[in-house]
Amino acid sequence: MDMRLPGDDHPARLGFRAWHADHPDPTGRDLAESGYVAPHWPSPWGLDADPISQLVIDDEIRRSKIRRPSNPIGIGWAGPTILYAGTQEQRDRYLMPLLSGEEMWCQLFSEPEAGSDLAGLATRAVRDGDEYIVNGSKIWTTFAHEARFGILLARTDPNAPKHEGVSYLICPMDAPGVTVTPIVDMTGLHAFNQVFLDNVRIPVDNRVGEENRGWDLAKVTLGNERVSLSGEGAIWGNGPTVADLLELAKGSGRTQDPLVRQELAALYAEAEILRLIRLRTVSAAILGRSPGPEASIRKAMSDAHGKRVMRAARDLEGTAGVLSGGRLGTSRWGGDMWYYGFLMSPALTIGGGTSEVQRNIIGERVLGLPHDIDVEAGQTWAESRSHSARGPA
Repeated sequence: MDMRLPGDDHPARLGFRAWHADHPDPTGRDLAESGYVAPHWPSPWGLDADPISQLVIDDEIRRSKIRRPSNPIGIGWAGPTILYAGTQEQRDRYLMPLLSGEEMWCQLFSEPEAGSDLAGLATRAVRDGDEYIVNGSKIWTTFAHEARFGILLARTDPNAPKHEGVSYLICPMDAPGVTVTPIVDMTGLHAFNQVFLDNVRIPVDNRVGEENRGWDLAKVTLGNERVSLSGEGAIWGNGPTVADLLELAKGSGRTQDPLVRQELAALYAEAEILRLIRLRTVSAAILGRSPGPEASIRKAMSDAHGKRVMRAARDLEGTAGVLSGGRLGTSRWGGDMWYYGFLMSPALTIGGGTSEVQRNIIGERVLGLPHDIDVEAGQTWAESRSHSARGPA
């Protein structure tokens, strides 16, 4: 496989350069309406770009130092799900403001009592005419305090099997009964929240897909989430990379230490493996395949990799590594990015599906291992589905 991107004569490069000449300082709305925020999306929201053209456009945007709108949950997770199963009215209402960054989104999935068992959610949505009345609580909701909308999983049929009876709703975050409580983590910053839903009325028109079939859409969202969280950067696909760390290490005077050299070499090898897996995902997209179990492989590997990158950055600091800032804080990422990244890194193997969940998916869908045992019921989930399908004995 040729790992190089096409040259200057590629149509996607020429098209972007012509557009950039006419839009030297584009706004988020300019980028969204041009299709350059998510070029692989269908028109009019994207350019129907094939994976190679998308990589070329990404390369051009990086070279031009243009910043795409920041709306990771909206663009990376909610948007693809609405594209997949939303009505035309929902697409017309939500997608362009989502792409332009004018309306932030959050994800109302995790619950305090469910842990990593997303299907164990207890939030209820009871149908009342043309509305659902929603009661429950969600936790670890990133950007809930800034979001205009949230993608919400709620149980609409409490008598259905565990992975059924769930619906996928769009929740206005300013609706009466929605209370957002901040969770300040050990970085000292506030990104996470707990969200309380007390008799929140959500129009039935805000349901994406069929009633009680939301679990299938949740898997679509999570598949896109795991791809989004497995980018090149060490913090859930964002922030500094191993290449940035190597540049800093060369100026630190520590590269003569054989242990430091071995660690840096190992991190570089991991980064190359992850890069090749990303290219494999591109190849799958070329063949028309959606994100599959390989998304879990990428995320499980990239999370552990990110923690190692941040630990190595701290170690390069020496005794200054216990302080906020330090020499690495003067990097091109500015401020306390490395310090923040080290404190944030324990969350990498938890957010977006824990590493244990990812390995279960890999074991079951790639290796063909049996499903986890339901300790209380004494049977696998597949067996419980089989029993429920047959009915009582």
